[in-house]
Amino acid sequence: MDQPLWSPSPEQIANANLTRFRLMVNQRHRISLVGYPELYQWSIDDREGFWSSLWEFGEVVHSEPYKQVGHDLDKMPGARWFPGARLNFAENLLRYRDDQPAIIFWGEDGSRQQYSYAQLYDLAARAARGLKAAGVGVGDRVVGFMPNLPQTVAAMLAATSLGAIWSSCSPDFGIRGVFDRFGQIKPKVLFTADGYFYNGKQLDCLERVSGVLEKIPSIELTVVVPYAESDPDAGRLPGKALVWDQFLGADDSPEMSFEQLPFDHPLYIMYSSGTTGLPKCMVHGAGGTLLQHLKEHLLHCDAKRQDRIFYFTTCGWMMWNWLVSALATGATLLLFDGSPFYPDPGVLWRMAEKEGMTLFGTSARYIASIENAGLRPGSDHDLSALRIIASTGSPLAPESFDYVYREVKQDVCLSSISGGTDIISCFALGNPTAPVYRSELQCRGLGMATQAFNDQGQPVIGQKGELVCTKAFPSMPIYFWNDEDGQKYHQAYFDVYPNIWHHGDFMEVTEHGGVIMYGRSDATLNPGGVRIGTAEIYRQVENMPEIDDSLVIGQDWDNDVRVLLFVKLAEGHDLTDELVQTIRTNIRMNASPRHVPAKIIAVEDIPYTISGKKVELAVKNIIHGLPVTNRDALKNPESLDLYRDMEELKS
Repeated sequence: MDQPLWSPSPEQIANANLTRFRLMVNQRHRISLVGYPELYQWSIDDREGFWSSLWEFGEVVHSEPYKQVGHDLDKMPGARWFPGARLNFAENLLRYRDDQPAIIFWGEDGSRQQYSYAQLYDLAARAARGLKAAGVGVGDRVVGFMPNLPQTVAAMLAATSLGAIWSSCSPDFGIRGVFDRFGQIKPKVLFTADGYFYNGKQLDCLERVSGVLEKIPSIELTVVVPYAESDPDAGRLPGKALVWDQFLGADDSPEMSFEQLPFDHPLYIMYSSGTTGLPKCMVHGAGGTLLQHLKEHLLHCDAKRQDRIFYFTTCGWMMWNWLVSALATGATLLLFDGSPFYPDPGVLWRMAEKEGMTLFGTSARYIASIENAGLRPGSDHDLSALRIIASTGSPLAPESFDYVYREVKQDVCLSSISGGTDIISCFALGNPTAPVYRSELQCRGLGMATQAFNDQGQPVIGQKGELVCTKAFPSMPIYFWNDEDGQKYHQAYFDVYPNIWHHGDFMEVTEHGGVIMYGRSDATLNPGGVRIGTAEIYRQVENMPEIDDSLVIGQDWDNDVRVLLFVKLAEGHDLTDELVQTIRTNIRMNASPRHVPAKIIAVEDIPYTISGKKVELAVKNIIHGLPVTNRDALKNPESLDLYRDMEELKS
């Protein structure tokens, strides 16, 4: 058995929320669960016992109790959770109203803002008053085209306090990308900033907002938050617009009235990446989102009031929604907006040191990038407060595990996590009471009956398979927008295995009870009929100093599939025959001969979605002559043209 890279101390285990929860469960249910594996098994065997215990442990604020924990829990979709309960999502996140910092914000321009819980409550209350004056009520859609600002959080809390549905996307989306999302849901109010900063540049939002308003006539009010400019030119304000302070009205402290709503009342509308068609609009319920996030923050991240929790994210990625839910634990949110490499790659680590960050959340790509940049955060900064590093977005390479423990911090719980926008949460994630093993996510999430299915649809341990969830859970989408018969919803998750959630990821459950992720199964390669996860190739390639980035796809060829590897070379390097041979040897030795690409081709850029995911399927469509219908979903759509009509792909 491999030796762990980190193990919690007896004191850390004893003081963990997870331990307190397990002891509460034992007392409440008169059982004697010992350790995480037993707790996990109980959580999926007795789902009603688990989720009701979590409701109690998380002290869910509600006005009416639930009549039963679940109804039709054997149905996917179709299960209903906590019928009879009435609550409000925003009220749960604003349960604390004291002087402790709720939000500390850093902007790329050097700005810093801080709001206590009492100040955040007042800000959200004034924003709710403004929305109410604009006629916003239960079920209306309120959207944000916003940077990751405190005002964005306040606007979301204001909208959801009234029972409105919140949806957001990042300000780096183009007009078409915004329209493809917000145009489907017909919002009543749009929040935007006048501009934002990225990589040393000041970028404008108002011109694009004017274009959006022309396309979405349902928007009756636009609220502009001054950020890039302290006093935006009134002549540039779009449509029926109010500047933030005008919208807030009198500088007083109104009381918030929290609309009490059913557990499954719509809260958020989230979007699929939309790289091969219009984005799917996934509607998530208030209670399911709240309960799942309470579980992940309290138990899997061990969040306590004294914690300071950070995740590098935009408002277009589900990790923003996940992050803001930490307000329900009373912890302090650390928000950052801008490039994580400006003015230099150490900016986020300076933030970690100065603000006493306890959880540092980021992407696997970021960790690989700072390693390639030669950063040594543990030597250059005081990270004594840091307890957890969380990574998601793509599988974390084994070498990145080594780097974190070598150059960042030895005594830290490295929690690689994996889930998705579809569930607005995680299937597998961290465990502060268990060891960290190289390449592994520590555990499957409590209450999530996550398994790897082989080709015969049977659960397997120690083998790669399709990620499935065999039992219903509260944070499944309650429905898709504009999907009255539920056909799109069913096709998305239940066409492969009836009554079983099929997520579309390739994974392995290990002997430790951990998980290894291998990337999207719809991007899985099948040369000679052997299934290969693209992540297995990325791990070997992107650790090489000569390679800045890469993309792997399968090309239909000669009645089979051949593996193509596109590489973006690091500055000062060329794709020589010697480097090609080194790449092939690395892949052959560390993965298998089956993984060795038939072609290795240098490209100038790798396409990404705005939320930072590689778009393998779009490139696959391009090289097979198929259309890519939604280029505005990409951060760098011009890069797709690099792959069209390549001579190297014709032989």
